[in-house]
Amino acid sequence: MAAPVAAAAGRSAVLAYSPALRLQGMDAVSFRASASFPRQRASFPSIRVQRIPKRFQVSCSAKQETIEKVCEIVKGQLALPEDSTVTGETKFVDIGADSLDTVEIVMGLEEAFQISVDESSAQEIQTVGDAAALIDKLIAEKDA
Repeated sequence: MAAPVAAAAGRSAVLAYSPALRLQGMDAVSFRASASFPRQRASFPSIRVQRIPKRFQVSCSAKQETIEKVCEIVKGQLALPEDSTVTGETKFVDIGADSLDTVEIVMGLEEAFQISVDESSAQEIQTVGDAAALIDKLIAEKDA
């Protein structure tokens, strides 16, 4: 069977394929097909990709005392040294917490704040600030 043959000419590539096929009742059939593909990318004027500069900084909406208490609980659960720095922007992954550690942290927070965190909300927690904001929200809902 013949192999595909590709040739580049100018700004396009040509692909030709010429196999000889044997069919019942016929000796041979030759088939030749070619296609030309432009090398340039297609341009879609209605779709534009632009880089957008960072204009906003995400800030934690939790109370400062909640953040501080969550930081202390996280340090205790992960057995971090007292002089280690944990802030509202600290990601659990960055301080060595795996998924089991995160579950234990959430359980410690539930106990300390007398709240119940559902599984879907717990999976969204990425930072100490996320946890503190969720706690403030759950406490506000509980008191309402």
